Amino acid sequence: MLVNDVIANAVLMLIPMVLSLTVHEFAHAWAAKLLGDDTAEREDRLNLNPLNHADPIGTILLPLMILLANGAAGAGALRVPFFGWARPVPTNPMNYRKSMDMRKGMMLVALAGPMSNLILAFIAAGILVFGYQGQWYHDIPAPLQSLLSLLFGINVALFVFNMIPIYPLDAEKILSFYLKGQAAQDFENFNRQYGSMMLMLLVFFGHRFIGHPIRFVNEAVLGVVSGAARVIGF
Repeated sequence: MLVNDVIANAVLMLIPMVLSLTVHEFAHAWAAKLLGDDTAEREDRLNLNPLNHADPIGTILLPLMILLANGAAGAGALRVPFFGWARPVPTNPMNYRKSMDMRKGMMLVALAGPMSNLILAFIAAGILVFGYQGQWYHDIPAPLQSLLSLLFGINVALFVFNMIPIYPLDAEKILSFYLKGQAAQDFENFNRQYGSMMLMLLVFFGHRFIGHPIRFVNEAVLGVVSGAARVIGF
């Protein structure tokens, strides 16, 4: 593959990656604001400006290097797992409305991130499926078709990945809410101590573990959208 093609493909994949991470972090900030906490808003995070959410290494440099390395390696070569992150949105549970339990509030704020990715996946899948069944798919420019496909795949992966209950992923806070008393404390302490190490092991060696739920969610989203298209009459 030519160098220019490698760079073009890397940039093409980086666009939906940055968009998806931006929406994910905005969703956290928006959920916190709805619960009464304006910490993220005061730090200029309650918006969809990628520059306000991007982590120079996790959002741009590392994903770009991985994409370039995988593209240059060619078919059949050992691939580096593609992953990245944005700057975490700050939230202060002390600011939540008095009617909102702090642990429940933290769970809802955490859940907002992966749910935003699932919604983006449904939107991308909807455009692709409705376009294909409505026979106007081929009127979509080829680069936009690729962007929509990547947007779908990346957001399904982000949803599944963040629903793994390992610190600092969102599901760690979600599961912690449903655990009670000492069980919740032990779970949080264990994650604070070993979560980052387990996450790295999962990223580099857990492809099969992650791959199965990603395929399941892929098929489920496409199945729901295809079913809706048939009901509507596309």
